[in-house]
Amino acid sequence: MMSRYGLCTVFSEFYNFCITQKTNRKLVHISIGLVFMLCWPMFSSGQQGAILAAFIPGLNIIKMLLLGLGIWKDDATVKSMSRFGDHRELLKGPLYYAFSITYACAIYWRYSPISIGLICNLCAGDGIADIVGRRFGKQKLPYNKNKSFAGSIAMAAAGFLASLGFLLYFSLLGYIQVSSKTVLGFLFMSLAAALVESHPLSSELDDNLTVPLTSVLVGSLVL
Repeated sequence: MMSRYGLCTVFSEFYNFCITQKTNRKLVHISIGLVFMLCWPMFSSGQQGAILAAFIPGLNIIKMLLLGLGIWKDDATVKSMSRFGDHRELLKGPLYYAFSITYACAIYWRYSPISIGLICNLCAGDGIADIVGRRFGKQKLPYNKNKSFAGSIAMAAAGFLASLGFLLYFSLLGYIQVSSKTVLGFLFMSLAAALVESHPLSSELDDNLTVPLTSVLVGSLVL
């Protein structure tokens, strides 16, 4: 399994040649959770497997705290995961990100569609929204000039499609069943997450906090 550090290093090197720091950071944001979720079948079934899987992103919670507080120095990771290269930024978005994935593993695990929707909206949805929004987001939302129609639509679509992809993946392995209710539930989760992410308050609090919370709340109601 490729570690969080390994992915950060790869994307950091790629950035030096091809992409901006913002795109680099979002590629890390998209990849970490989705790659980790692909590896869930490697863990044993039952609560023991869930706790062991949660332990891995749980270690990253500790890492974010150590890096964010300046106790541990790792410029490559800080550069890949922060907007301005300030290590204190890791105490917000990246910390919420690690906590959300840990929570999804420990509480919902691979047998619940809520964990799938949560991680896909957080990783694929929010990550793609930023990339598409900066590239094609000329038409801004009337209630938030920092967000665009293109970015919000891309977020809902990416989160929903990624959720469907992982639903099929886990259903083929026998962990979860595909149903029209689950598909419709994913659609509601992704639309709600995109709507909340587009609100000005979401940026103030942090998308890595509001998107998972919205996904869990809506998922609990519709799934």
